[in-house]
Amino acid sequence: MTNRKLRSTDLGAGQSREAKALNYLDESGETSVRELYDALRASDTSLTESGVASLLWRLSEQGKISLEDMSPSTRSFTQFLALWERHLALYGSLGVALLAILSIYLVPSDLPWVAFRWFFVSAFALFTPGYVTANILFPRITELGSVERFVFSVGLSLVILMFVGLLLNLTSWGLTLTPIVISLTIFDIGFVSLALVVGYHSSRT
Repeated sequence: MTNRKLRSTDLGAGQSREAKALNYLDESGETSVRELYDALRASDTSLTESGVASLLWRLSEQGKISLEDMSPSTRSFTQFLALWERHLALYGSLGVALLAILSIYLVPSDLPWVAFRWFFVSAFALFTPGYVTANILFPRITELGSVERFVFSVGLSLVILMFVGLLLNLTSWGLTLTPIVISLTIFDIGFVSLALVVGYHSSRT
């Protein structure tokens, strides 16, 4: 169950579970999803976690409640890194970089294997640079929706790719494959690390 802080913003009429959820939020003010689930479950044993998640998402879309992401409390940066499910996308960005490098230099250039190269290289160049940068600029999940974060990541990746290409063009290496791969890999590793640091400090404020 996702750990989120809930706040009631509208106690309009609701039916059954919706009314119970809104009444509980009106009485408690702010609470977590787990606390709300336990409270509703006490009077409705057929209620499931997925049912509560769907209920809260529906109420949020209707503007009746607001959802705020809450990071689990951690005592150290190491414990924060161990929350792999919260950082799966960032860790996955490094995995995409590794798979892209392997596909460039090891995967045959004939079909159907080249399709794997196209996929991972496209994600490596046109998505992950902007995605890890977006996580630095907007570390909280609620600051950008999924669609907005995706579009922003693609657009930012194009800008970063052009900037990297411009810098490489001014060096003796030029715009060749290996320098581009190395530059993007260093960028991804550095910005994933920075995004984790920013996320850690953001979770403690």
